[in-house]
Amino acid sequence: MTYQEALDYLFDKTANYEKQGTSGYKPGLDTMLALDEYYGHPHSKYRTIHVAGTNGKGSVSHTLAAQLQVCGYRVGLYTSPHLVDFKERIRINGNTIDEEYVTRFIDQERDVYEPYAPTFFELTTLMAFKYFADNNVDIAVIEVGLGGRLDSTNIITPILSVITNVSLDHTQLLGSTVEQIAMEKAGIMKKDVPCVIGEASESLRAVFDAVAQDTGTELVYAEDNMVIEKAEELPDGGMQYDAILGFHFKGELEGDFQAKNTNTVLTAVHELMKKGYFCDCQLPQNVEKIQEEMERAFMNVTTLTGLQGRWQTVSRNPLVVCDTGHNPGAWKYLSKKLENAKCNELRIVIGILEDKEVYDIMAMMPKRAKYYFTKGSTKRALPEATLKVFGDQFGLQGKSYPTVPDAVKAAMDDANSDDFIFVGGSNYVVADFLKSRI
Repeated sequence: MTYQEALDYLFDKTANYEKQGTSGYKPGLDTMLALDEYYGHPHSKYRTIHVAGTNGKGSVSHTLAAQLQVCGYRVGLYTSPHLVDFKERIRINGNTIDEEYVTRFIDQERDVYEPYAPTFFELTTLMAFKYFADNNVDIAVIEVGLGGRLDSTNIITPILSVITNVSLDHTQLLGSTVEQIAMEKAGIMKKDVPCVIGEASESLRAVFDAVAQDTGTELVYAEDNMVIEKAEELPDGGMQYDAILGFHFKGELEGDFQAKNTNTVLTAVHELMKKGYFCDCQLPQNVEKIQEEMERAFMNVTTLTGLQGRWQTVSRNPLVVCDTGHNPGAWKYLSKKLENAKCNELRIVIGILEDKEVYDIMAMMPKRAKYYFTKGSTKRALPEATLKVFGDQFGLQGKSYPTVPDAVKAAMDDANSDDFIFVGGSNYVVADFLKSRI
């Protein structure tokens, strides 16, 4: 096999939720447990941190990995989906998995895994766990793919669990209410493993508290002990944070929502310190060292880990920003940021998946913008003409375009240097946009 042939096998010969939707989803851990047994439980060869949540889990996972890296750990990072290249999903200290490893695993291990008919995500998760073990990582940050309880990653017993937040998403699989979805995400809780909850309403706390009591999990609600006292956007991009104990540092990831992510990350870091991690950064004697390492991590997340698509500035004059926010929880923040954008004309290139809460998302979109309705490269994408019809119902003015590059080109052709172009609505829209720039 060549690397491309290995990818073709992964994407075309296995069930794939990202590509096929619900028909490609197979809940349950039986296949993962069987294959994990065959390969000698590779995830047990290193420590793990498990991260779930509706929004923010990508930013939190990458930032935690960055913080561990700057403190000298060899860090594995497993996330999904990728935007440009499959290899983005599996990294060690920011470096993507070797093409040769992917090819060899898919080609030479087929006699082992094919009888189990693993899904795309099961096979990729197994590959990641084995790759981290074969390359002797100290610790791996593992992002949940979908939900938590029945997610393929949930065979691990981590040293720390994190649930960033819960809002409506994947309702056809996880439940029609936030409480039902919270129950699925709470499925990553393990006995004697502390779990940091980034944010939760009273009704969600009731769910988390009940599951924690059943499993013997210590819950840490980040909102109850706010580490971040003040957060504000900087004129030239990024965020300025003022934290407890007199810490002041900057972060490169922008947006009001990043303040909550940062509070979650620092709460998680504190829990890790209690377990003996960052042992040379104990308070109060090393305040300056802690502050320096925090800023190195938070200001270099994209460089250290390869994170893309989180309010990412792609170019200026006109300003072009892309973001992968794709559900009502994300658009609660994105819509406010776009509405308040200082620009001559706001232009939004938007595509949404048909299994998302389209009405809820469209209702939040700023009416002052000019829209370029489009679709990402997936069968799950809502057709651009249909999306325009939804837009018309909410008073969103614009035209439809068959591909993301077509829509972006039209927006660029229409724009003046002091306009603002936003590209987003789904991971696939951002992926198509970034690929078109290569």
